[in-house]
Amino acid sequence: MSTFHLSRRSVLAGSAAAAAVVSLPTVSGRAQAEAPAAVAKSGYRWRSVAMGGTGFITGVLFHPAVRGLAYARTDIGGAYRWDDLAESWIPLTDHLGWDDWNLLGVEAMAVDPAHPDRVYLALGTYTQAWAGNGSVLRSEDRGATWKRTDLTVKLGGNEDGRGCGERLLVDPRNGDTLWLGTRHDGLLKSTDRGATWKAVSFPATPSATGQGVTLLAAAGRSVYAGWGDSDGTAGKPNLYRTSDGKTWEPVPGQPTGTAAKVPVRAAYDRLTRELYVTYANAPGPNGQSDGSVHKLRTADGKWTDVTPVKPGGTATDGSTDAFGYGGVAVDARRPGTLVVSTNNRWAEIDTVFRSTDGGRTWKSLKDNAVLDVSETPYLTWGGDKPKFGWWIQAVGLDPFDSEHVVYGTGATLYSTRDLKHWAPQIRGLEEASALQLLSPPTGEAHLISGNGDIGVMYHDRLTASPSRGMATNPVFGSNTGLALAAAKPSYVVRTGGSSSANGAWSNDGGKTWAPFETQPAAAKDASGPIVTNADGSVLLWSFGTTSPAHRSTDNGATWSEVSSLPKGAVLVADPVDPTCFYAFDTATGTLHASTDSGLTFTARATGLSSGDTEFRLTAAPGRSGDLWLSLKANGLYRSTDGGETVTKVGSCAASYTLGFGKAAEGASYPAIYMVGSTETVIGVYRSDDEAKTWVRINDDQHQWGWIGRAVSGDPRVYGRVYVATNGRGVQYGEPT
Repeated sequence: MSTFHLSRRSVLAGSAAAAAVVSLPTVSGRAQAEAPAAVAKSGYRWRSVAMGGTGFITGVLFHPAVRGLAYARTDIGGAYRWDDLAESWIPLTDHLGWDDWNLLGVEAMAVDPAHPDRVYLALGTYTQAWAGNGSVLRSEDRGATWKRTDLTVKLGGNEDGRGCGERLLVDPRNGDTLWLGTRHDGLLKSTDRGATWKAVSFPATPSATGQGVTLLAAAGRSVYAGWGDSDGTAGKPNLYRTSDGKTWEPVPGQPTGTAAKVPVRAAYDRLTRELYVTYANAPGPNGQSDGSVHKLRTADGKWTDVTPVKPGGTATDGSTDAFGYGGVAVDARRPGTLVVSTNNRWAEIDTVFRSTDGGRTWKSLKDNAVLDVSETPYLTWGGDKPKFGWWIQAVGLDPFDSEHVVYGTGATLYSTRDLKHWAPQIRGLEEASALQLLSPPTGEAHLISGNGDIGVMYHDRLTASPSRGMATNPVFGSNTGLALAAAKPSYVVRTGGSSSANGAWSNDGGKTWAPFETQPAAAKDASGPIVTNADGSVLLWSFGTTSPAHRSTDNGATWSEVSSLPKGAVLVADPVDPTCFYAFDTATGTLHASTDSGLTFTARATGLSSGDTEFRLTAAPGRSGDLWLSLKANGLYRSTDGGETVTKVGSCAASYTLGFGKAAEGASYPAIYMVGSTETVIGVYRSDDEAKTWVRINDDQHQWGWIGRAVSGDPRVYGRVYVATNGRGVQYGEPT
C-alpha cells in the first residue's frame, strides 16, 4: 500500500468524435514561465503563488480541430484553458465567488468540434443536501466570458467517480444539442446550447447514492452512455446508446462481470470505427481492485476484450496486484493506436499502456520512463525519485504526434514527446487547498504555506515551485498547524498528518526540519494546531475538542497536559511578551489568557458569539495584548488589553479571517487585510488606518470561491497580500 493518499480537501474521454490531445510543449528544467498577471479593477494585480499543480486533474479535453486548444478540469479548483503562446494554463472560473464555492468542482467539460470557440462546463462539487445545485457555464469565446444556467439537480465534481466521464457532450448530429449525465437524476438534454435543460427518458433508474451516468461518448452519429449503477450482470446493462437522439437501448453483447461493472471512460477511433471502453469494479479514484478494457466494433457490434494486464496477480512485494482501468485516448491519425491507464494500482504503481495494433499487444510506458520533476520538486514526496503516477483517470493523445501523450495524476499533469522522457505540463494550474499562511519578517522566503495533502512549502520564489519541494523529516499529508516565534522568526513549528511523527521544528526559518523527540498520544489521531511563544521557548499543541492541549518547554522532548485550557480553543501567542498566550473558547464564547507561559489559563471577556470552531483569533504584530477576533457574520471584535474587554469594530459587517502586513507610508499601525465585508460584498479588504475604513482589493473576476481560511499581508512589502483558497492554491495581490 502507498503511504500517501490524497484526501481532497476541506470546505471542499469519450467526448466528441475523434477528440484527442493537441500539441503541448514539453517542459523541463527550473525555468518557469509566469502566467499572465491579472489586474483587478481595484488596481491590484493578482497572481497564483507557483506550487505546481498539487491536485487531482480529473479530465483533459482537447479540441479535435484546433492545434493548441485544450481544457483541463479539477475536482475542487475549477477549469483551465491551455495558452499555447504563454505555455501556461489559464484559469477560467476564478470569477465564481463566495456564495458559489460549490461550483469550483468541475463534473464535466465539452467542446463543439464544429465551433472551436464554444466550450461548456458542468459545475458542482457535492451532491449532499447541504450543497447547492449544479450549474452549466457556456462560452462563445473559449471561456473568456460565460453565460450561466443554474440546474435543479446536484453534481459531484469532488465525489467518487470524479475521474469518470466526460458526462457532458455536444451531440454529433446537432451542435445546438447537448447531453448531461447526472449521478442521481438521470439524463438531461438541452436543445439551445445549454441555455435550458430538461430530463429525458433513459432506460436505467438512478439511485439516491449511486453514480448514474458515468460517461457520454460520440461514435459517428451515435451517442453512448455509461451507467455506473449496474451490478455487472447481463440482466443489468451498463452501456447504452442512441442513434436518433430520442430512444436509448442497451448495447448488445456488452461485457459483464466484476471486471466490467463500472464503465469509467470511452474513446472512439473513427478510422477503425471502434469504441474503446475502460472498466473497473468501482468508479474510483479509490476503491478499485478489478477492471478491464474492451472495444466495440460499431460496424457489426462485435466486442473484443483487449485488457493489457488482468488484475488479481501477485505483485513484486507479494501482495495482490489489485487495480482498475481509468483513462483512454486514441490516435486521431493512426488507426488502432491508443493509450489506456491503470488506476488504484498501489503495489506495482499505476502505468499507461500503449498499443499500435488495436489492443492486441501493449507496452507499459512506465517501464522505461525517465521523469524530470526539476520544475516541481515536491513530486518526489521526500523520496529519491518521483512516482510515475496515481489516480490516473485523465489521459490524452496528441492528434498531431503519436508520441505525445499526457496523463493526469492526483498532483500533476505529465507530458512526453518521445514516450520515454516525461515532465509536468502544469504551469499556471494551481489546485492546492491552502490552510495556513506565514509571511516571515526576515529570511529568504516571503511566504511559508501549510496545505491540504502536500504539507508545508517554503516559497523561496513566488513565481516558481519551491526548490526544496514539500517539507520533509517528516513528510505530512495535510498540515494542521504552522507558527513562528515573533521575536525569533528563524524558529518555526508545524504539525500535520503523517505515518511517523506529527510535529516538527525548524531553526532556519522553515528550510529544514526535525521531528519532535516525543509527542502526546492524541497527536497520532487528532493532530491539531500548534503555537509558540514570542521567543520560541514554549509550545502549545491543541488536539481538538476531544483531548486536552499539551505544553512543551524543551522543544518537544517532553509534554504536559494543560487542563485549564478549554479543549479545542483557538490559540494565539502574544508577539511581544513570551509569558502570554490567548485562547478563544468557541464553545462558550469566552476569551482566556495565560500570563505564566501557558501553564494555566483564566477566563477574561465573556458573552461573545459561540458555536463555530472556525472563528479566528489574531494578534497584531509588535504589540502586546492587541487582539482581533473574526466571528464570521457576527462581525469583527478587538481587544487592546489582552482580552479583558472586547469592542465590536463598527466598520465591518462580517469578518472570516484577518492578517497584517507592512504599514502604509506615514502610518503608525500595520496594514490590516481581511476576508469579510464592510456591507454586503464578501471579498478581500485592506485598511491602512486601524480598521476605521476599508478598501476592497479584489474584484468580481478574482474571487476564487471560498477564501475564509487564512489571509496575510507581507511585513516587508506594503500592499502585498496572500490569500489562501480552497482549491486555487495561494493567490497574491500587489498594487499596480
